[in-house]
Amino acid sequence: MLTFYDNADSGNGYKIRLMLALTGRPHRRVEIDTYAGETRTPEYLARNANGKIPLLALDDGSHLAESGAILYYLAAGTRFWPADLVQQSTVLQWMFFEQYSHEPYVAVLRSWSRHGPMTDDRKAQWAWREAEGYRALGIMEDHLSGRDWFAGDGPSIADVALFGYTCVADQGGFDMARFPAINGWIERVTKLEDFVAFEAI
Repeated sequence: MLTFYDNADSGNGYKIRLMLALTGRPHRRVEIDTYAGETRTPEYLARNANGKIPLLALDDGSHLAESGAILYYLAAGTRFWPADLVQQSTVLQWMFFEQYSHEPYVAVLRSWSRHGPMTDDRKAQWAWREAEGYRALGIMEDHLSGRDWFAGDGPSIADVALFGYTCVADQGGFDMARFPAINGWIERVTKLEDFVAFEAI
């Protein structure tokens, strides 16, 4: 059985929780207190030298890190990974966008808002991170205007990846009322069969 190392407050962890639920994969979940340094122990670093969650222990004893890689592993052979090459590439495009242009801003401001401390350095960074976060959300809003999903005619791991922190962007101070297309997409994701909400644990 798969073993999933997670933290309940992590959007990256939530992406995997959601994907495990949507695909019905049997697994054992292990809560890791990242704020208490539990990802920095020798035991954990032996599993993932980068010292982060999420982490998936496979049946053969190997470990798979990075949320995007884990999402692909879980999606292969399911409806969440399209068969068409162009659609596959579009899924990856949006997953790379999420990691490079979305998470460093939307997720970081959420983390600072929830966990602090609000240092002078963070205060100095806030305005530009907020602007970049709104820029990413604006790109998503434009893309979703007139379409239901990020790649193809149905949900994919691109949607799961982007949903993880977008659904809680308001916790970082983002005014989500400005994005009706994103809000419609969020509602569609929540109606997927076997959907589980963030922080439901």
